[in-house]
Amino acid sequence: MQTSGSKKCPCLGFKLREVASVYFTMVAVFLVILVVALQGSAPRGTYFPYKVPLDPQGLLELSWNVSYPEQAVYFQILSRELKFGLLFGMSDRGEFENADLAVLWSDGHSSYFGDAWSDAKGHLHMDSQQDYQLLGAQSAAEGLYILFRRAFSTCDPKDYLIEDGTVHLIYGILEQPVRSLQAINISAIHRGLQRVQLLKPNITIPELPSDMKTMEITAPGVVIPSQETTYWCYMAELPDGFAKHHIVMYEPVITAGNEALVHHMEVFQCAAELDSIPPYNGPCDAKMKPEQLNYCRHVLAAWAMGAQAFYYPKEAGLAFGGPGSSRYLRLEIHYHNPLVFKGRRDSSGIRLYYTGSLRRYDAGIMELGLVYTPVMAVPPGETAFVLTGYCTDKCTQRALPAAGIRIFASQLHTHLAGRKVVTVLSRDGKERQVVNADGHYSPHFQEIRMLKELVAVFPGDELITACTYNTEDRTKVTVGGFGIMEEMCVNYVHYYPQTQLELCKSAVDPGYLHRYFSLVNRFNDEEVCTCPQVSVPQQFSSIPWNTFNRDVLKSLYGFAPISMHCNKSSAVRFPGEWEKQPLPRITETLREPVPHCPPAPGPHPAASVPIKLGEIKRV
Repeated sequence: MQTSGSKKCPCLGFKLREVASVYFTMVAVFLVILVVALQGSAPRGTYFPYKVPLDPQGLLELSWNVSYPEQAVYFQILSRELKFGLLFGMSDRGEFENADLAVLWSDGHSSYFGDAWSDAKGHLHMDSQQDYQLLGAQSAAEGLYILFRRAFSTCDPKDYLIEDGTVHLIYGILEQPVRSLQAINISAIHRGLQRVQLLKPNITIPELPSDMKTMEITAPGVVIPSQETTYWCYMAELPDGFAKHHIVMYEPVITAGNEALVHHMEVFQCAAELDSIPPYNGPCDAKMKPEQLNYCRHVLAAWAMGAQAFYYPKEAGLAFGGPGSSRYLRLEIHYHNPLVFKGRRDSSGIRLYYTGSLRRYDAGIMELGLVYTPVMAVPPGETAFVLTGYCTDKCTQRALPAAGIRIFASQLHTHLAGRKVVTVLSRDGKERQVVNADGHYSPHFQEIRMLKELVAVFPGDELITACTYNTEDRTKVTVGGFGIMEEMCVNYVHYYPQTQLELCKSAVDPGYLHRYFSLVNRFNDEEVCTCPQVSVPQQFSSIPWNTFNRDVLKSLYGFAPISMHCNKSSAVRFPGEWEKQPLPRITETLREPVPHCPPAPGPHPAASVPIKLGEIKRV
């Protein structure tokens, strides 16, 4: 389904779409053919390197592979207890309305497979252009495997455009027979969503060193709380005298049976200034947790459901240990327990692979985007309010080496109102390259993502990060800050060689924001307090958010000078003048990518004859 966050394809529609009879070109696939005739071993896992459980109980498991030459994704769903069918598909943010779906259903005698879409009321319709292509099905001891294919772009206005970044997958389980597709009531079925990065980069895995060692940072003996969402923190400590090493790879360690509950995990290194931190193994928001945990913010590793092992480029490794490096590490685990299981024990975490044979470069992590400050704010009731943070040419000229740096990975971050994030590289006033973009970003799915290609950044370049927010469900202004109901706009870029530049971010000049408050005060009947002793959040809270005040604030952020934070790891700015800096002037922007429309002779049938998976060409 073409959703609110997807792009329309500029291809002409087939006239056959308008022919009602096309809706009934589905090929019936009898259950005896679908299940019995295709008995055999399970498909080889090597065909599908990416895997994620769809539902919390693990009844549905999705595996997939990406063929960039074909511009297509191959899906394999394992249904462990197939009853009368299932729904699988994609939508803008995980809704079942305006969704693009592949549906397998049974009327009790025969089963059918078809490409469908749902309207704004959630009613299902057979798509006149069948772009989910059924390739086969196979029964095994663990359940039924269903294999199908979908092109990235189909030029069908009812279809979702598969792009880089987060994809919201939706699923449903049919527990009763249905007489037709239209008879399926999606509000009455067991259903849910899962977020993944479908289009994984095709990167060659570097050879690992022979002297590599491993270290598991796992939380021992956790009893997962019987609530939907829990953030669990565990403090680990490096051995005494642990010398400098390079992390070259890391991967998740998930307790068997909890694959659907462990949503994402991160390992943070604490500030080197902390002499000691008490042991802790408990909820991150507990009132009794040690205060020092708040100073463990340097990311060493991050994993999210559906991600594979993370490899550093062969030229670089992430340094930890040795002089000037904290011995203390904080593991944070996000448990997602929507079925509120009780008494489930877990000892999950992350396994680090490291070496004492240091690579050529230390990898570094740099923060781009907006400073954590309330001067950057989003009015309530906004559908797509954009805030932009700048890493200016003046800062990169001052802080980067002449040979530049190479960005190889990126982790985007906002709080709950974030909907889109993009960082663009600009040089000489012209946008040159997208560093990372996520048009379907979710604050509930944040992982370090390898880039498809290295991004070279040289002195004098600019890195511009824009975040789009939705505050339709809020009645009060949202200001920047550390609180979960406040907002951030950050891109943690992973690069080499490491430099002293750790933070390159901006915020609107406070003096210009004060002028805004004064202007609003003059043009509104209600008085907005502009007293110096009143905080910026209080001044924002007193503003009546009419159209004029909203538009002026947007305009202010689009032209006002900025305060640049061009900071070293010590949080001290590089020498220079950083206040009231002009916004970068962009004279040429990147063109929006045009979706590729694959040649097609006409609509595909709603179901193809199942074939043995062993005959399917490996992609």
